[in-house]
Amino acid sequence: MNPFPEDIFTEPEDVDPNTLANLGPLTRLAGTWEGKKGVDLNPKAEGPERRVYLERIEMQPIDPQANGPQLFYGLRYHVHINTAEEDITFHDQVGYWLWDAATGLILQTLAIPRGQVLLAGGAASPDGKSLSVSARRGSTEHGIASTAFLEYAFRTDAYDLKITFNPDGSWSYVSDTTLVVRGRAEPFRHRDVNTLVKVAEPTPNPLALIVAAQQA
Repeated sequence: MNPFPEDIFTEPEDVDPNTLANLGPLTRLAGTWEGKKGVDLNPKAEGPERRVYLERIEMQPIDPQANGPQLFYGLRYHVHINTAEEDITFHDQVGYWLWDAATGLILQTLAIPRGQVLLAGGAASPDGKSLSVSARRGSTEHGIASTAFLEYAFRTDAYDLKITFNPDGSWSYVSDTTLVVRGRAEPFRHRDVNTLVKVAEPTPNPLALIVAAQQA
């Protein structure tokens, strides 16, 4: 059964301009966050390497986005990670978290400057305490695209991210990326874990600021 309407062009009317009031399960992610005890387990020639990292994530609301009748509210994010031992960036990542209230769909887009992007999809738990998204290589809906070298040497077959919201207002994540490393018999589970605390509140989205100024 086709879940989509016949009219694919008409956009919703009377859309609330205030994204922060319409983020649903993504509400608790808005703002700027820091974590100082992240742990990364990644593949190296001599075997798995464990690194402890420092992380800063900024998540700011964007204006409502429509695909015809489909309406997303969301957050634009930037992740920056380094280590206490080195000033060089250990990991950099940008993308969007998106929420479709009509269907309950949650999306995460992800791009890293090593030639890889993905679109992960999922849902929030009924009790609002967690959310999960995933992507698989070869999927045209929630998929992964990489450079030819990464496909050759470190092929990414799967991505799974679970976020848990903690009672103290912080949130924790477990990120598992399944890698097929050239020359290795078994897939490698590249795991990152961290807990983040809020250090700054979000700035309202541009349209919300314009409407507020007009009403002042």
